[in-house]
Amino acid sequence: MQTYSTLTVERCERVAIVVLNRPDDANGLNPQMAAELANTAKSLDTDPAVKAVVLTGTGRFFCAGGDVKAMLSFGAGMQAAMKSMADQLHLAISTFARMDAPLVVAVNGVAAGAGLSMAAAGDLVVASQEASFTMAYGSVGLSPDGSSSYFLPRLIGLRRTQELMFTPRKLSADEALQWGLVTRVVPHGQLMAVALELAQNLARGAVRSSAAVKSLLLGTFGNGLETQMELEGRLMAQCAGSPDGHEGLSAFVEK
Repeated sequence: MQTYSTLTVERCERVAIVVLNRPDDANGLNPQMAAELANTAKSLDTDPAVKAVVLTGTGRFFCAGGDVKAMLSFGAGMQAAMKSMADQLHLAISTFARMDAPLVVAVNGVAAGAGLSMAAAGDLVVASQEASFTMAYGSVGLSPDGSSSYFLPRLIGLRRTQELMFTPRKLSADEALQWGLVTRVVPHGQLMAVALELAQNLARGAVRSSAAVKSLLLGTFGNGLETQMELEGRLMAQCAGSPDGHEGLSAFVEK
């Protein structure tokens, strides 16, 4: 696997484990991390050996959002640098969302700003009991990014999204579970074991099936009924016609 300065990327059988690794800076996003995330997502997307991905952070933070100190260093080039960093982050999230391999996000601590956005973009999200979630863009005079204005209304509804975006509301892990922001909450010491087990189970499944689920769910709020059903029919047929589909059907019949 390629070596990065702000991330670690490891392989556990067919699962890739991506770790945000700037613990002294609360795993805050800077231009280097955004670019490395985009590069990592592209690399994993085109690697046929990767069947599932786990994304987590090092230390007390999952990701505290953008690195404010780095942003201040942009000086007169602030606007261009901020747009470039957002573009790289958005490329990473778009690739993770559309790649065939499911993304399991393991939220180990504070997920703020773009950190919350990255968590929301996961296909399955496991949170430590020590995790917390907040947007807090208003406190630094910024607006949301990282796909949050797309995924959050779909996951938790408009009113709750408004509360997170307009106010400094902070959610505990249990509140995030109640709101529908995360899939499961587990004791902190079990977080990576649970996330890895989920990813490994997904990796053992049919990759075309997972890819079809991701594609269908991304389109469901933008398509009408008939369009969505046509996509369901086409994707099911493609899955059935693939080697994985034939093997799965045969295995079910043969018990």
